[in-house]
Amino acid sequence: MKKRVWIGLVLAWVAAGFGARSAEVAAVKPARGGAKAVILPIREPIDKPLTYLVRRGVKQAIEEKADLLVLDMETDGGRLDVTMDIIEILGRFHGETVTYVNRRAFSAGAFISFATQRIYMAPQSVIGAAAPMVMSPEGTPQKLPDTVEAKTVSAVSALVRACAETNGYNKEVVQAMIDKTSELKIDGKVLKKEGQILTLTAQEAGEKYGNPPKPLLSSGTVSSLDALLDELGYAKAERVEIKPTGAEKLGTWISAISPILLIIGIIGLYLEFKTPGFGLPGIIGIIAFAIYFFGGYVSGLSGLEWLALFILGLLLVALELFVFPGTIALGVGGALIMLVAIVMALADVYPAPVMPAPGRPFPSLPQVTNLRDSLQTLALALGGAVVLMLALSRLLPKTSLYRTLVSQSVSGESSVVEQEEIRASRVGLEGVAISPLRPGGKAQFGDEILDVMTQGDLLPKGARVRIISHSGPEAVVVPID
Repeated sequence: MKKRVWIGLVLAWVAAGFGARSAEVAAVKPARGGAKAVILPIREPIDKPLTYLVRRGVKQAIEEKADLLVLDMETDGGRLDVTMDIIEILGRFHGETVTYVNRRAFSAGAFISFATQRIYMAPQSVIGAAAPMVMSPEGTPQKLPDTVEAKTVSAVSALVRACAETNGYNKEVVQAMIDKTSELKIDGKVLKKEGQILTLTAQEAGEKYGNPPKPLLSSGTVSSLDALLDELGYAKAERVEIKPTGAEKLGTWISAISPILLIIGIIGLYLEFKTPGFGLPGIIGIIAFAIYFFGGYVSGLSGLEWLALFILGLLLVALELFVFPGTIALGVGGALIMLVAIVMALADVYPAPVMPAPGRPFPSLPQVTNLRDSLQTLALALGGAVVLMLALSRLLPKTSLYRTLVSQSVSGESSVVEQEEIRASRVGLEGVAISPLRPGGKAQFGDEILDVMTQGDLLPKGARVRIISHSGPEAVVVPID
């Protein structure tokens, strides 16, 4: 009974903590209605935490049916792999996309700008210098061999040109920002000499070339975000600003150790179910799972629904073990629900972008990505946990740590010595199974009902059994012929 009460209290505490944060987020959401513009700041080096911020902003824009997504850009660039992830995430928003170069968009910042439909620039802002570089551990550029550099530039150029083609930018201009081996000449004017990397000011990017005349890169120069929204016809639109919370960096750290958190959580709950009472292993296990789900939440990967599903599965497993032993459906169903919740907590789920409309009576389904990484994390954690559980089941009962844990769990009821004496006195007792043993269940020995487990035999209710030893809090029994 105490175990069930403590589990309920701890789970309630965890759910309340997540619920409070959810309520805080919901409270600041603006009312719906009319045109809506979402402002997403790109003000950091292009690194993993920015991926989580962009993901959160794009998902909120989709959920709130925003008409416009504006990237407020001021960055010196960053990691190419993260840049590609951000470009892919931006592609999931089906409304209008615009980059506002607030001061500078160098390197990876320029790449991301090409993934939006239009680029506007602030006065005295610059864009370009997008040649790929490899950085040393000290943070300084490294010189690549000519062949490696050529291959890298070719691959990056193809990826960025694909974005440029999709959004109608001049491919030659984009190529000139990446590749220094060619000259850029338009309308007889040399804009970049061979051996240079193209970087454009706001004025240069807005100059028109060709027949009919077309801006080189920028759709216009505006003094502020307010001026930009006015230029685009969104001056009276509802404005939603996505703000960094600081949790993005925490999400990066949690994501890196997610397999370890799962192993700690699984082992913690395993030890809890193997020792009487409710103690330190159960608390540690639940906290580890809570941090795991919190990491998925702050990373913008999933919502709180998967935490709720995990708690439901854990409660079903607890019912199987403590209330209805031997009913396989509860335990198996609960375990499967927990596994689904663990996988989906790190899966990237995007809201359905298309809602019902005339001629289209059903909404599109939510889009789920990143399942492979989630499954790999789960497989790694389960493998590690199984190895540790096998080792602990053999070694832990012989250690002082186990006796300490048991002592803490049964404190106020009886000492470890008394518990061992009681268990020793039960060896050899014969009784009757009062539930199916598959292999765990309950059996009655005289006036006492005990949790028991067989050595692998599946016994029906009413089978006669004998106690031969104990494994944790459970008596190990064999059938009596």
